[in-house]
Amino acid sequence: MLAEIITIGDEILIGQIVDTNSAWMATELNQIGIRVKQISSISDDREHILKALAEATNRVDIVFITGGLGPTKDDITKKTLAEYFGVELVEDAETLEHVKGIFARYNRPLLEVNRLQAYVPANCKVIFNQNGTAPGMWFYENKVTYISMPGVPFEMMYMMTERVLPQIKELFKLPVIIHKTILTAGEGESFLAERIADIEDSLPAHIKLAYLPKLGMVRLRLSAFADQETDLQEQVDQFAQKIIERIGAAFVIDEDIALEKAILNKMEAQGLTLSVAESCTGGYLSHLFTQHPGCSSVFLGGGVTYAYELKESILGVKQETLDNFGAVSEQTVKEMVEGALKNFKSDFAIAITGIAGPDGGTDTKPVGTVWIAVAGNQKMLIKKYTFGNKRRQNIERSAVTALTMLNTLLT
Repeated sequence: MLAEIITIGDEILIGQIVDTNSAWMATELNQIGIRVKQISSISDDREHILKALAEATNRVDIVFITGGLGPTKDDITKKTLAEYFGVELVEDAETLEHVKGIFARYNRPLLEVNRLQAYVPANCKVIFNQNGTAPGMWFYENKVTYISMPGVPFEMMYMMTERVLPQIKELFKLPVIIHKTILTAGEGESFLAERIADIEDSLPAHIKLAYLPKLGMVRLRLSAFADQETDLQEQVDQFAQKIIERIGAAFVIDEDIALEKAILNKMEAQGLTLSVAESCTGGYLSHLFTQHPGCSSVFLGGGVTYAYELKESILGVKQETLDNFGAVSEQTVKEMVEGALKNFKSDFAIAITGIAGPDGGTDTKPVGTVWIAVAGNQKMLIKKYTFGNKRRQNIERSAVTALTMLNTLLT
């Protein structure tokens, strides 16, 4: 079964907000066996909406629409849907009582524009919105299902989870889709592809392999499709194990989670702690760890030691080391990681120092030069890298590379 997602709103097209709704919806739909064929973002324009609906009708079985259901004049989705289906807007008594209840609860007057929220196209089945005043709408015309929901994420997500998805699963016979993700780090997709080429060639027609590269890492996603589950999961697991064995040290985890989360989980399972000494990454590595709940069981913290004085006072880097070799050097990063282990009393530590750019480089140390050290359990890795001249990318690459080195040390 194929679906299309249409998000409506000028605020998306001008970049005022990011369309997170589509990504979330696509994930949820995929899990129940519905494949998203296309995602479109369109403006609050009558002609544009009508054209998008007409085109989607010829492509898919279900059209999901979000946005444009507010009470103001620029929200025209409901009126345009009524025009598209050739019906009138009618008042839905249950929705009106719900809207009245919301305004009464907050002791606010019910304006006419708010009352109009209870009007819906005559041919729709109303989807109750527990978290707002705009109801969702379910249409079925010419063998195509149309589902219109508010663009406010928490309203849409609740409506989708509690009302829409259960109804879809009840009404339609859906295929089984199984995904398994293998997270790798430290090796490019072309090298991985060459290494596992024979395994990929042996995949049956109903199992596909996708390469999803990102800075410093690649996700390998196996996707299997069938009318019924049978031994589908077992087949996917068998091919995944073959791939894991073949890629060796590049393997991180067979879960679809962030690299830093995989490392946190691995260290927590072993009762290990971690600290950091960051210079050119400016706390970005710490941010990656601390965005995950429960990280404190592993991540103790660290220091953002940009200045020479802080490298000396917080980490114990020797002044003569900095004078003789500079902040961006093997000698300095070694003393940084040793200082982190000693002063922060962690089992493992990461140190990063470099020239993020766009200026500050020299002939011998150009922009993008980064030294990274990882130490713990009587082992240490120190490597020099030369990235590009883009500051943001250098910071992200440094952090991901440090995580990859830590994963190697933990293996």
